[in-house]
Amino acid sequence: MKLYNTASRKIEEFKPLNPPNVAFYACGPTVYDYTHIGHLRTYVNNDVLKRTLMFLGYKVKHVMNITDVGHLTGDSDEGEDKMEKGAGKKGTTVWELARVYTDYFISSLDEMNIIRPDVFSNATQHIPEFIEMIKVLENKGFTYETEEALYFNVSKFPNYGKLSGQKLEDKIMAARKEIHVDAGKKNPADFVLWFKAIGRFKNHIMRWPSAWGEGFPGWHIECSAMCMKYLGETVDIHAGAIDLIPVHHENEIAQSEAATGKPFVRYWFHNDFLLVDGQKMSKSLGNFYTIDDIKNSKIGPMALRLLFLQTHYRQIMNFTWESLSASGKAYSKLVNHICELKQKVIENRHPMSVFKPTSDVGFREEAKTYRQKFIDAISDDLQTPKAVAALWEIIKSNIPAGEKLRLILEIDEVLGLNLKNAKFFADEIPEEIKKLAEEREKARLAQDFQKSDELRKTIAEKGYSIKDTDEGYKISKK
Repeated sequence: MKLYNTASRKIEEFKPLNPPNVAFYACGPTVYDYTHIGHLRTYVNNDVLKRTLMFLGYKVKHVMNITDVGHLTGDSDEGEDKMEKGAGKKGTTVWELARVYTDYFISSLDEMNIIRPDVFSNATQHIPEFIEMIKVLENKGFTYETEEALYFNVSKFPNYGKLSGQKLEDKIMAARKEIHVDAGKKNPADFVLWFKAIGRFKNHIMRWPSAWGEGFPGWHIECSAMCMKYLGETVDIHAGAIDLIPVHHENEIAQSEAATGKPFVRYWFHNDFLLVDGQKMSKSLGNFYTIDDIKNSKIGPMALRLLFLQTHYRQIMNFTWESLSASGKAYSKLVNHICELKQKVIENRHPMSVFKPTSDVGFREEAKTYRQKFIDAISDDLQTPKAVAALWEIIKSNIPAGEKLRLILEIDEVLGLNLKNAKFFADEIPEEIKKLAEEREKARLAQDFQKSDELRKTIAEKGYSIKDTDEGYKISKK
């Protein structure tokens, strides 16, 4: 397995710390609003990475945080708390807001056939762990206290900025003075470990007692503490979108390595942005789409997942409804083919074990070649466009039905297109069309070809097509 590592800026051979075990942490959502399709692209890419590792024989422990406190509207500790701002807009409590949007996030993952993490880690349930880690940093001399907060002093950490490649002095020069609301803050890049419930946060609803006064944790400390609680002091993979690199992930590295003296992450996995019609997604532009919008379009979440797979995770992707529609047609074609293969396998009384993907044992050489082509693509820094192309080559091949079905279902364990649950479109065929098809079949068997043709035209006028095969006729929606 080869994977691009943001830290080294190159593709590396993946070697976990304790093979075959892989410790995998993914930055989860701040649950102050609806999960949108840009988020879903990130988590589909994470899911493909996880599925690929599992396919290759690794045992993955996957942890994802749920940020329900501490993330301000500016990633560099400026502005309002996103949760309280969201609750104010919705006219609800922060606790209810977190519950509603957490549930929506998880249901969105399910709709996209994303395997749930082994652990969902809510920030509000781990306050003692944050305080404990902050105390370690304080005892080691990496912090300082002001009237408003307790800060991590980045000048005490020599490698700060290594992940993003930005030097500390450059970050200080680039900082906007107007965002530094705390007069006691030493460096613009210093970040909050603990906010005190005074000043601008004197009425903050979510607050807990601590050695530095009643208050709440900073956003950055949350991920480090929860990551290490469940996965240890050094993790194999840490995933997130590229906008987290310059601030959040730099801060995670600094506080984690300052606390433990050990490397925090072996491989940083970041995916690029999703644009909508060439623009950044926003409600003001009317291009903010959620899983509900995809479902209401009647195209479906799996078509969206297939669309995501056709752009490499490290490239910017542009979403359009036209591209989703085309992906929907491709997915329908894929499902139809799977259904026909299933029917052939069942009618020819192949053993049902054919539906259980295992390895290349039992495959003919042609099938093995296609299988290896897929593995080569997905193992090379998740080249999903090439992997999808390999799938279509298999679809068009002359591999026997049983082998082809088994191979496709094995591949789909990685792609996650839910093909094992593919259903014949005939299941949704109206009774009227089924009756017309039966009449036509009787006319055809009686060699009344004129009536047979007339019935075919009638069926076509009603939006359906009928195909004669050796196993009988097949009806599909046009």
